[in-house]
Amino acid sequence: MLNPDTSPCLLVVEGQDDEHVIRHLRQRNMPMPEFGIVSRNSVSELLSAIEADVLAPGRTALGILVDADGDVGSRWQAVADRLRRVNIEAPQAPDPSGTVIEKSSPRIGVWLMPNNEAPGEIEDFVAGMIPESDPVWPRSQAYVDGIPVTDRKLASGKILRAKVHSWLATREAPRMMGAAIRARDLSRDAPDAVRLVGWLRRLFS
Repeated sequence: MLNPDTSPCLLVVEGQDDEHVIRHLRQRNMPMPEFGIVSRNSVSELLSAIEADVLAPGRTALGILVDADGDVGSRWQAVADRLRRVNIEAPQAPDPSGTVIEKSSPRIGVWLMPNNEAPGEIEDFVAGMIPESDPVWPRSQAYVDGIPVTDRKLASGKILRAKVHSWLATREAPRMMGAAIRARDLSRDAPDAVRLVGWLRRLFS
């Protein structure tokens, strides 16, 4: 990928897990257009940097990838408000296939994890890439479900995250989510993964 400091095409993501997943999805779906990628390390930092990212000299395309978390509409509005400050009008709602604002300069794309429609985060997206035939996934889910609520240290909205990471821990070499794509433990043909790759191609081609 291009150096994000000098790239005219840049994808900004919320965290390192998102960056790792995108890098490996890109490698599994070559050829792909060139673009830089940078993690902002938190949703607040990503949102705060949008104006500067849009106005960066020489920027021709900017992709914004962020978790929807518990409220798709609220997260969409937060992104749209930042774009409005630099005179870019986003649609009223995200495109399920990934939003691309063609008439703006630079071209702007927005993807809300996991699929622009449902609340959730990167782990929800990755869970959809686990093959249906995988024999460990049902056991990973049952393991987490079997932990008494009083013994859980995780927030109630992070149950799927725990299940995904329990599943990852059973791989040949426990690894980050992106590396599981490289190892072909996760399917690049999952519907949301196919849509995300299509969005990246539309945005950066």
